[in-house]
Amino acid sequence: MGITIKDVAKAANVAPSTVSRVLSDNPRISMATKKRVRKAMKDLGYHPNINARSLANNSTQTLGIVMKSSADKALQNPFFPEVLRGVSSVAHKEQYSLNISTGETEDEVMESVRRMVEGHQVDGMMLLYSSKDDRVADYLLERGFPYVLIGKPTGNMNEVNHIDNDNIQAAIDITDVLIEKGHTRIAFVGGDPNLTVTEDRVAGYKLALQQAGIPIDNSYQVYTELLTSGGKEAVRELFQMDKPPTGLVVADDLMSVGMLTMLAEFGIRVPEDVSLVSFNNVYLSEIIRPALTTTDVQIFQLGNQAAKCLIENVKNKDEPIKRIIVPHNIVERDSVKQLE
Repeated sequence: MGITIKDVAKAANVAPSTVSRVLSDNPRISMATKKRVRKAMKDLGYHPNINARSLANNSTQTLGIVMKSSADKALQNPFFPEVLRGVSSVAHKEQYSLNISTGETEDEVMESVRRMVEGHQVDGMMLLYSSKDDRVADYLLERGFPYVLIGKPTGNMNEVNHIDNDNIQAAIDITDVLIEKGHTRIAFVGGDPNLTVTEDRVAGYKLALQQAGIPIDNSYQVYTELLTSGGKEAVRELFQMDKPPTGLVVADDLMSVGMLTMLAEFGIRVPEDVSLVSFNNVYLSEIIRPALTTTDVQIFQLGNQAAKCLIENVKNKDEPIKRIIVPHNIVERDSVKQLE
């Protein structure tokens, strides 16, 4: 027979009810008692029955995770595993499990979310994206179900917990890197234009050009998938122009990797023939050659802060709505050269 709460109580010289209160982190139990009980748990090898605790607390101790596309496709991009690493670091500490939505289409993802919420499988939801007219966000808001957004809400700004970067300023800063090197023919390669992160980054790109007195050319704006394949498609489109760009602002490091591959196939060298700057600072940006000049948006912190915010909201439904801006910084490497 396994170790029970009574065994822990006996070893710690407390009542079984005190052990239960320590497990639920009851603030009325002194820190000294908590330490003594937790030491007894560790010494005896006691592991609490999460299912029983969940029933007692009317809680699943589980958070739902929603991605814009299927998990299979999304997880090809290093951004999402790093966000999940940040989420997991908090969830593990707070003894929450994660349930990731699956589905190849928007309808399938929506059905997965409904199943989690209406089947009482999760206590709260985390959306790892923000887009216009999003059915999932509308559904959660309408139900009053706890959720947090990584990104900027397209509406209901004061009703939605969200964790974001200042993507407009980040795009200004990274575009200025090219402008300061003498580039005027600068293209922007972004993801889904319905995503608020794409909308903000292209807005920042345009503002940087305007502030420098550089005319905005819409033919220098390309939108494609945030994958290596999307980057390759962008190169085909941009470098068949009569006047191709000399500088590239790319909205995602994984797209940049695809672009570097295709540029090499076209015989175009980076940074000798074209300079390239990017976003996210995933591990690939440092090991690829040339190493990418990119915007570090602190992906781990985005996930970490989102998990903290959601768990606080789950534990206290009256918790005030939060808007947290995670700072960014520019990491200069080898993909940019002064234009002669």
